Amino acid sequence: MKTDIEIAQESRLKPISQIAHQIGLTEADLELYGSYKAKLSFDKIKTLEHQALGKLILVTAINPTPAGEGKSTVTIGLADALNHQGHQAMIALREPSLGPVMGVKGGAAGGGYAQVLPMEDINLHFTGDMHAITTANNALSALIDNHLHQGNSLNIDPRRIIWKRVLDLNDRALRQVTVGLGGHLNGIPREDGFDITVASEMMAILCLATDLADLKKRLGQILIAYRYDQTPVYVKDLAVEGALTLILKDALKPNLVQTIYGTPALVHGGPFANIAHGCNSVLATKTALQLADYTVTEAGFGADLGAEKFLDIKVPNLPKAPDVIVIVATIRALKMHGGLNKSDLTKEDLIALEKGCANLERHIKNMQSYGIPVVVAINQFVSDTQAELVCLKTFCQKQGVAVALTKVWEQGAKGGVELADLVVQTIEQESSSYQAIYQAEDSLTEKARKIVTKIYGGRSVQFSAKAQKQLVQFETDGLSHLPLCMAKTQYSFSDNPQLLGAPVDFDITIREFVPKTGAGFIVALTGDVLTMPGLPKEPAALNMDVTVDGKALGLF
Repeated sequence: MKTDIEIAQESRLKPISQIAHQIGLTEADLELYGSYKAKLSFDKIKTLEHQALGKLILVTAINPTPAGEGKSTVTIGLADALNHQGHQAMIALREPSLGPVMGVKGGAAGGGYAQVLPMEDINLHFTGDMHAITTANNALSALIDNHLHQGNSLNIDPRRIIWKRVLDLNDRALRQVTVGLGGHLNGIPREDGFDITVASEMMAILCLATDLADLKKRLGQILIAYRYDQTPVYVKDLAVEGALTLILKDALKPNLVQTIYGTPALVHGGPFANIAHGCNSVLATKTALQLADYTVTEAGFGADLGAEKFLDIKVPNLPKAPDVIVIVATIRALKMHGGLNKSDLTKEDLIALEKGCANLERHIKNMQSYGIPVVVAINQFVSDTQAELVCLKTFCQKQGVAVALTKVWEQGAKGGVELADLVVQTIEQESSSYQAIYQAEDSLTEKARKIVTKIYGGRSVQFSAKAQKQLVQFETDGLSHLPLCMAKTQYSFSDNPQLLGAPVDFDITIREFVPKTGAGFIVALTGDVLTMPGLPKEPAALNMDVTVDGKALGLF
């Protein structure tokens, strides 16, 4: 069986100008990064402002397991299949982070015959967006420390600086650091730390900004610290939002690439869904909606994380809500949620499958609660038996949701035709009437309670002493109206990664809040979730190499 990289390297790419022509763009609308990558110009994006919007398809999934779900693969395969069926479709995806690429999870360019290309570039440095975000973030850190060193006219309390440095790699050794050591010339000593770039507020801002003016405004609104008198300090108080915007001006432009089948894809922005809001950029999604009849986009991890944040944080910044939600499930993963060990997944086990379907059931009901039609996509594996497929299809029918098999990893566009036809039929026959889970006027406590009880299926939410003090501070600072971005394990509805399936009667504990006022939300840290991951015992980097002529090896 060929690997993903072997399939990608054997594929023949079309010049990116030819891909652009398919959606009504000319080479003058592009900023070329070689022959197969380009950024869209702001001038062209502005001309699309009054363009009619196409249909929006959101792809999400059950809670992930080591068995794999293939959400990105299905997203790409679905768009390819839509085009195969004569529709005009585009993709809007997130950019991969070097953290999981070099670590354990892998890339985010799809797999098999459902990939975005050039896969190696997308999974590595791409067009430099991640580097620009990292640089802008750390430039702000340097400017904060320089302000302290040069006299601290803003009266910032060094113990209450909440802005951290970032790196787009998994590096546990940098979670907590001390800066400014070595004497007076090296600055003011203080405790600091690193987050991974994709968990940063800079990343969130890039993904939510609608243009350069909005980007600059959001950067100025970043809360970086508190003064000795407890009052907040923002980037605009340092007067450096212009410099940060300058660093990010090109990174804000969406990146245009293609799939193996030549489907246009905007790959832009890459926040994680377990520790950030988990969606590609608003600018890319909106632009795709203006250029194509169908836009297929994806939200990170399971629907309890990525889809919830897409619907409660991103949709208010989009011109429309999704017309349909596709929930990806695999029989292998559902059997794990039913208690089966990974080593036994190739064995037929209807009991474990039926038990694990409780996880899918909760995700279905959650997504339906937003007033949006739901479709289930079964990402089929060769080990799936006919009896198991019948069992899962019967379960979905009892839930009143349409279901389709997909084989896009193996068969590409043709393997997604059943799903594509079902999605189009659902959009044409069922209307979407989006409604959020909580309202802006709800308190942060009430927002947390609604997410925990309505989406996670928990009993209640608890707050640490630190979190309770922060809630009082947010009320004083006028931040209670902001949406809540829950940082939680992706493996369970609860904050305990060991509780698979559909657990009940559990409490979620919020240990700390992180205000991200430029992005426009408050992050709630739960359980043991970390904003700087570590590498596994045998990282994926051990399998990677490059030939003397520059050909990538071992990249999935």
